[in-house]
Amino acid sequence: MKFLIDECLSPELATLARARGFGGSTHVTWLGLGGRPDWDIARRAVDDGFVFVTNNNRDFLALYRREELHAGLVCLTIEPSVRGIDMQLAVFTAVLAELADEEPYSGVLDVQVGKDRNVVASRYHWAAASTSPPKPAGQKTAARRKS
Repeated sequence: MKFLIDECLSPELATLARARGFGGSTHVTWLGLGGRPDWDIARRAVDDGFVFVTNNNRDFLALYRREELHAGLVCLTIEPSVRGIDMQLAVFTAVLAELADEEPYSGVLDVQVGKDRNVVASRYHWAAASTSPPKPAGQKTAARRKS
């Protein structure tokens, strides 16, 4: 499994993924795709077998819905007031642990972090065959507060 990290998130997430054994992981800017349209980035992620990681869930869910098969989509929806690098790294560390044993083919892991730093995570299937809104396959709620 390898991750492509969107430009809206820190490149340190790709470095973390590599350090955790996901050696093919990279960042959008490292591939020279910074500032490119979302559909170009989604196409690259799908074609090259990346699990794509973004905080732009609305646009990328719409793009991934059109795909018959994809390696997976991780939406890190972190409230801007708490979206610092420490929170990004903490949440992505949990994502790596969650996905360590199971690749999310045509699936979405949606992680939401509110102003209060509470974390809610949901996993569901999301591909071209999906004609209605996703139904969570499993939901985990964890209160994670940074002191």
